[in-house]
Amino acid sequence: MSDNVVELYCSSNGDTWFLERDSAGSSFVVHEPNRPSGGHRSRVSTEEFLKRSQGPERQALLRALDTNEAELDDDSLQAVMRDCPL
Repeated sequence: MSDNVVELYCSSNGDTWFLERDSAGSSFVVHEPNRPSGGHRSRVSTEEFLKRSQGPERQALLRALDTNEAELDDDSLQAVMRDCPL
């Protein structure tokens, strides 16, 4: 992962989600599953993550982006992706 990484959420089973911004300014959510699950780290754009996720890790991302679901139409989602504070 890059240096621009913030931990978003750690579940009770040990899965952890991070918010990462690359050198080009794009932001991603990185999921590190717990060891016993044998899963592999995944990395998706924050836009894709917000479309797919409904759990507490989604709420943690929204808090990190300083927004809420009521504000997430297509235009504002693009603005969040562009202006993501890290």
